[in-house]
Amino acid sequence: MKLTLGFSPCPNDTFIFDAMVNGHIDTKGITFDYVMEDVETLNMWATGEKLDITKLSYNTFLHTVNKYALLHSGSALGVGVGPLLVAMKPLDLSKSEDYKIAIPGFKTTANLLLSLALPQAKNKTELVFNEIEAAVISGEYDAGLIIHEGRFTYQKKGLTKLMDLGDWWEQSTRAAIPLGGIVMRRSYSPELCATVDQILKDSLAWSWQRYPGLTPFITNNAQEMEEEVMRKHIQLYVNDYTTDLGDIGRKAINTLFEKAQAAGLLKEKMPASIFY
Repeated sequence: MKLTLGFSPCPNDTFIFDAMVNGHIDTKGITFDYVMEDVETLNMWATGEKLDITKLSYNTFLHTVNKYALLHSGSALGVGVGPLLVAMKPLDLSKSEDYKIAIPGFKTTANLLLSLALPQAKNKTELVFNEIEAAVISGEYDAGLIIHEGRFTYQKKGLTKLMDLGDWWEQSTRAAIPLGGIVMRRSYSPELCATVDQILKDSLAWSWQRYPGLTPFITNNAQEMEEEVMRKHIQLYVNDYTTDLGDIGRKAINTLFEKAQAAGLLKEKMPASIFY
């Protein structure tokens, strides 16, 4: 059986999927026809239900929850992992409606957190996530919302942190931050979804057994990132919740649903279970 699969070229995703797409583990007779794209492209594709299995932002999952079921493994969720709002100089966030802000996509969880924290900040433009820092440095935008390895590089580039959206979320909700997850079409049987979920767990375990070693699949797709930054990236975004969301992870996702609905940003109602 062949299933289509989408994930990003970021180290946390290639670390997770390496073994299952490259034949390093038993995939129970399933082959994965995979594609790597930036997270906002994957979000757009998920809205159109293009792939069988895909990484997506939890913001997008809120709007596609009736099309896709969440797998228990593979999520980027935790504490201290949130997006950062940065600029070339300190800015008064009470005047954020006046600022031009570059964001990594309207469907990203980063943008949802920004919308919840600073609802008046509406002058936003989508850029590919790895272009945001340069666009702020050039003066094209007053501020930028950075994700992924930007957390580790913005200071070296002379940028100043205006707000840690992860800190804001954790302090205001007392919940972990659900950034992205792995979902599978609801049209597939619960048994098949469970099999894929177990393959995902096995793939993750295979990579951890070799860490801190980094395979060529990780390094070759990391867009010239230094290996030290790759490891920081993996250590931050791949954690116990990636193996299994558990009660804390499920609570965090439910809280995100509730906050988005309360802010009028979500019309969809949750099904009986967000899982398969």
